[in-house]
Amino acid sequence: MVEAQVEPTQGWRRVGLAVLVALSVVGVALAVPAAGPGAGSDAGSGANDGTTSLAAAAEQRKSELGVPHDDALLAPHDHNDPATKNDVARGLAVGDDLTEVVDPTSAVGRRAAASYVDTERALPDPKLVPTAAYPPRAPAPADRFAMAGGCYALSGGGGTFGPYYFKATRLGGYLLHTAEGELTRNGNGSVAIAAKPSPAADWTVSGGPGAFVFQIDGAGALVAQGRTLTTGATGTAFQLRLVSGCPEYPEADVNVTGEPFGGATPHQEVRGFVDAHTHGMAFEFLGGKVHCGRPWHEYGAPYALEDCADHKLTGGKGALLESVLSGKPSHDPVGWPTFKDWPAPESLTHEGTYYRWLERSWRGGQRLFVNLLVENNKLCQLYPLKRNSCDDMTSIRLQAKDMYTMQDYIDAQFGGPGKGFYRIVKDPFEARRVINAGKMAVVMGIETSIPFGCTYKTVLGRDFPACSTEEIDANLDEMQALGVRQMELVNKFDNALAGVAGDAGAIGPLVNAANFLETGTFWAMEHCDPIDGESADNAQITLPDISAGQQDALFGALGKVLGILPALPLYPQPAHCNKRGLTELGVHTIEGLAKRRMVFDPDHLSVKARAASMDVIEDLGYAGVISSHSWSTPDTYPRIYQAGGFITPYAGDSTGFVEKWRRHLGWADSRYYFGFGFGADINGLGAQGNPRGAGVPNPVRYPFTGLGGVSVDKQRAGQRVWDINTDGVAQYGLYPDWVEDLRQVAEAQQRGDGAKIVDDMARGAEAYLQMWERAYGVRPDSCRNPALRMSLAKAKKLGKRMVRKHLTTAEVIAKVGQPYLRLGKKYTFCAKAKKAKHGKKAKKAKRIAKVTVVVRFTPHGTVKKVKFRR
Repeated sequence: MVEAQVEPTQGWRRVGLAVLVALSVVGVALAVPAAGPGAGSDAGSGANDGTTSLAAAAEQRKSELGVPHDDALLAPHDHNDPATKNDVARGLAVGDDLTEVVDPTSAVGRRAAASYVDTERALPDPKLVPTAAYPPRAPAPADRFAMAGGCYALSGGGGTFGPYYFKATRLGGYLLHTAEGELTRNGNGSVAIAAKPSPAADWTVSGGPGAFVFQIDGAGALVAQGRTLTTGATGTAFQLRLVSGCPEYPEADVNVTGEPFGGATPHQEVRGFVDAHTHGMAFEFLGGKVHCGRPWHEYGAPYALEDCADHKLTGGKGALLESVLSGKPSHDPVGWPTFKDWPAPESLTHEGTYYRWLERSWRGGQRLFVNLLVENNKLCQLYPLKRNSCDDMTSIRLQAKDMYTMQDYIDAQFGGPGKGFYRIVKDPFEARRVINAGKMAVVMGIETSIPFGCTYKTVLGRDFPACSTEEIDANLDEMQALGVRQMELVNKFDNALAGVAGDAGAIGPLVNAANFLETGTFWAMEHCDPIDGESADNAQITLPDISAGQQDALFGALGKVLGILPALPLYPQPAHCNKRGLTELGVHTIEGLAKRRMVFDPDHLSVKARAASMDVIEDLGYAGVISSHSWSTPDTYPRIYQAGGFITPYAGDSTGFVEKWRRHLGWADSRYYFGFGFGADINGLGAQGNPRGAGVPNPVRYPFTGLGGVSVDKQRAGQRVWDINTDGVAQYGLYPDWVEDLRQVAEAQQRGDGAKIVDDMARGAEAYLQMWERAYGVRPDSCRNPALRMSLAKAKKLGKRMVRKHLTTAEVIAKVGQPYLRLGKKYTFCAKAKKAKHGKKAKKAKRIAKVTVVVRFTPHGTVKKVKFRR
C-alpha cells in the first residue's frame, strides 16, 4: 500500500482553506444561536435500548472470534488523500499498515478462502460472442431513427441537397451538420447555414423510407423549391441516400476497436466489470451549480463539457470549492477542446461520466453500472449559487428522470429505442439478458443525506424524527416504482434512521457544521478502542494541548466571534466512534428494502449503526447487501460475504486497489460464487486513481488487448489525448486502462497474479447478479452448499416435471436454486444419493454420493432435457 506523508504545515494550510470555505458558505445562511455541542441519542422511542443490544451482540460476536485488542490510535485524515483512498476502509488512518492489523478472520481461514477463489478461477468460462456496437447502416434509412451518425443527401421537390451529417439530438431529432455549420431556419422562414447549433437547427423527422419530413417544432417544415430550401406549413417528403463527404461532428472518441462481447445465450453466466458506485447525474445535485459539465447534451461534447459559469467568469481563480477539494488555487476553465486542467483525478467538481466516456468503458469490458442518485440538502442551501431545489427527494426524482432521458439520448445515437448500450434494469433476470445481449446493465440507486425527509431535530437533549414508518413505506414504494434498486441510509449527516461515520480531515468541520444546522447537534464522536484496531469512524481534527470539553480554538472561536456558528466541538483523541447507532426507523427501512428486494448498502453508517444493520440483515437471512465504495470497515466485510452479499471497494489508485483485492480474497465465502468489482465514486467528490508515472518498469503499453479481445488505444477528445500512465483516471473512459494497470501492478508483485485479478474483475458482474438473485429469494447453489442438495429421487421427480412443463430458466432456479455452472444452454446443479459402503459393514453404513444434475434448455430458454451423472 502506498502511504502519504503530510507535513503539519501543509495540513493546516488545507484546514485554513476549509475554514475560509466554511465561513463563506455558512455566512449566507441565517445566523445560528450559540449552543454547546450535542452528544445526541438515537432517534425514535426506545431506540437507544434496541441499538445498544444490537451493537453489543455484534461486539460479542467479534469477541467470540478471539480477536485480540489493539490500542493503536487513528490519525486525522482526508479520504481524498492518496493513502486514505487506497485503504481497505476509507475510515482508516493515513499510514495504517494493513498487513499488521488484526483481522476478524484467522490466518487459516484466510488461506482457505484464497484457495477457494483459486478453484473458482479454474471453472470453465462461458462462451462469449461478438455483438455489433452499432446497427449496420443501409443505403437508405429504414426509419426516422436510423440516420443517426450517418452522412446523407436529401432528394425532393426537384432538387438534391447536402451532404449532411445527421447528429442526433434526441430520438427522431437531428442537427444537419456541414463543414460551415448547421442547417438552420431563420426567423423569416428562410433556411441558411449557421455557425452554431440552436433550437432553430434541431429538426424533428417524421415519416418513413422515401418520405421523410423535417420540421422545426412550432415553426414550419423544410420545403424544397427547385435548388433552394425554405420552410412552410407543409414540408417536402425527402428521400435520403447514403453518401460520403460529410465532416465529422465534434465529439469525444472511443478509441476501442473490435466488437463488444455478449453471451452465446441470454441466460448464461455473464462476464464483465462492475462499478457499483458512481454518480452519473451529479450535475443536478447541490442546486445544480456546484458540478461543472454534464454527461450528455443535445449538441454534444462542446456543450456538455463546459466549465461552470462562475469558474469561467474568474478565469478559474474564484472556484473556492474546487480549490479546496483539489488543493490547487486555480485552474484553466476551458474544457472542450483543450482540457488542460480538467478532467483530472483530483478535479472533483468537473464532469467525469460523459456518455462517450461511459461508452468507452463499456466497449472496454464493463457490463454493469450502478448510478446513485445523490443529494445533500443542507450543503445545497449553504452554497450561494443554485438553479434546482435543495430538497433531497425532489432532487432524487429529477435525477431519476434524467437517467431515462439520457438512456433515450444514447438510444438516439445508436439508431433507435432500445438500441443503445445504456440499459436501465429493474431485476437481475433482466440485467442478465441485457449483458448477454452485449449491452451495459444500469442499476438505479440512492445515496443521500436525508432520504424520505427523515431528518430529526434535537431539542433539550431529545430527538424528534421528521418521518414515520408509514411515510418511509410510501417513499420506498415510490422509489421502487421509479426504478431504484440499491440504497444507503445515510451519506454526510446523522438522520432519523442512523448515525453517520462522518468526514475526516480539513473538510470535516464544514460538513459537521452543516450537520448541526440540519439536526441541531454535531456528530457525537467519542473515543473508542476498536477490537480489531481499525474498525472506527472517521477521525476528527483535535488539538492535543486543549483538554476535552473546551471550545476548539481554531473553528469554534472564529465562528463564535463572527456570530455565524456555535462553538464547534473539541473531540477527544482518536479512534473516534459516533454514539449514534441504528434507530427503530432505520431497522424498519432495512426491513422495507428487503421486502421489496432492494439491495442495502451499509456504507457511511457509523460503526455502531453498521454492526446493528448487519444484525438485522442476518436475522432476516437476506443476501441483498453490498459495500459499494469502502465506506464500511473490516469488522463488517466478512459479515457481508457470509450473508451472501457482494463488495466493490473504492477504486482509487491501481497500487492501492491491488492491495485491497489481496485482502478481500481472505474474506471470500466458499458457499457463494466469487467475483470482484470497484466503486469509482466519480462525480461524488471522490478522488480518482493517480498515475503511476511513465518511468515505471511496467507501464500500460498501448494499444493493449481488453476483455473480449478488443484493442484499446489511448483515448482522444478534442485536442487532448489521455494516457493512464501519466494522467491516471482523469475521467470514466479510462477505467479499462485502469484495469490493465491493475494487471501490470499485480503481475509485477507476484507472477500470475495479473491474470488472476483481471479474471476476478471479469467475474464481478456475475457475482453482483447472483447476490441480487439471492435477494429475490433464490437459494444459493447446491454444489457449493451441500446442505441444500435435494435427494436423487426428488431431483429425478422434479426433472421429469421440468421437461413436461417446459419450465423457463427463471422458473428452474426458483425451484432448484442457483446453478453451479451456467454455460450456454446448460445449467449444472448437485443432488445427493445414498450409496452403500463396500466391506463387512456395508449393510449398516451408508455414505452420501454427489450427483451432478445437468439441465439443458432450448434456444428459447425452456427445459429440454435433464441428465444425472454420478
